[in-house]
Amino acid sequence: MISLVIPMLDEADGLPSLLEHLRSFRNRGCEVLLVDGGSSDGSAELAEQAGFCVLRAPRGRAQQMNAGAHAAHGDILLFLHADTRLPANADTLITAALSGGSRVWGRFDVAIAGSAPMLRVVAFLMNRRSRWTGIATGDQAIFVRRVAFDAIGGFPDQALMEDLEASRRLKRISPPACLAARAVTSGRRWERNGVWRTILLMWRLRLAYRLGAPAETLARQYRPGGTH
Repeated sequence: MISLVIPMLDEADGLPSLLEHLRSFRNRGCEVLLVDGGSSDGSAELAEQAGFCVLRAPRGRAQQMNAGAHAAHGDILLFLHADTRLPANADTLITAALSGGSRVWGRFDVAIAGSAPMLRVVAFLMNRRSRWTGIATGDQAIFVRRVAFDAIGGFPDQALMEDLEASRRLKRISPPACLAARAVTSGRRWERNGVWRTILLMWRLRLAYRLGAPAETLARQYRPGGTH
């Protein structure tokens, strides 16, 4: 079984669309766990009223995803951001990618929804870089066999770059399965803050992290308003 783990924080506006998307996977036998990090807009209650399992965890994607993984029953875990939508046949693709081979984890290519033409270029470069480096971001809907997830100790408890750090640890077990099917993620942050400004910010933060800057310090630069 595949368990979908979705961390959320104040997602009430987009929740109806997300739940409808998740319902199709649940109807095909996937387990769906939404992990709320202390929403103040009623997100948890809305999801529960719609019949979904909602867990509560301390705020922070890493802690929320780890809490969901701990409660999940599936032997494959899929971590999905609340503003990202999977390919319609994602469960079938994941099962095929992790069957009969040595790969224990992977991710999808990503497309960024939005009106700015540059977002297509950004997505292309993200996908190409991921194939070159074997490193995945959370927007690419990382999936992993539970045994491998447990072997790396889950997501590191840090405020930013938890997806990159987990990817580095998983690479020691196997290279990722890089699926060409696209997960579609929201471009709202890119368009709100400016595409080029966001690109430069991410490059600067990644470089600083590789040079040893603490994730907590970088998180304050990435999310100055304290948003999830």
